[in-house]
Amino acid sequence: MKLLLDTCVLYPTVMREMLIGAAKARAFEPLWSARILEEWRRAALKHGEIAALQVESEAVFLKIAFPKASVQIAEDQHARFWLPDPSDIHVLAAAVIGGADGIVTLNNKDFPEDILAEECLTRVNPDSLLLGIWQTDPDMVTALAQEALDKANQFSDKLWTMKTLLKKARLHRLGAALAMA
Repeated sequence: MKLLLDTCVLYPTVMREMLIGAAKARAFEPLWSARILEEWRRAALKHGEIAALQVESEAVFLKIAFPKASVQIAEDQHARFWLPDPSDIHVLAAAVIGGADGIVTLNNKDFPEDILAEECLTRVNPDSLLLGIWQTDPDMVTALAQEALDKANQFSDKLWTMKTLLKKARLHRLGAALAMA
């Protein structure tokens, strides 16, 4: 299954680490475009130049780990697409051109299901996606979550629990499932 990762699921660190970890475990094949990676860098720039540089270096590692993930889009390929927010058309274009099955996003209002269905795409919530992967491969997802928790506790002045970390990362259902497991 090919899934295009929208910028809004790359920018929160824990969510990105969980999604990329699942992709590395071959739970799905990730896709993105150069513009999506640039939007991620610009979002990080709001937290300073160092954060933007970290994103740039992480993007290089993603390109190495997933050499087929980057979808090339010519400007004229955007013309046939429509979305409520014109600034998101490039995401839809990348998904269609890349042969994605869905777009992983938190942005429900700007990716209406009926418009995506016309392009044979689904809108995929990252929490639902990771919960589904956990139901299929609980050990792999639990290990990813534990790694994210360990990193958060190492680099934070706060002591996180799995449930609170995943809730903050907008992975509520996955956090609740892991807390009960």
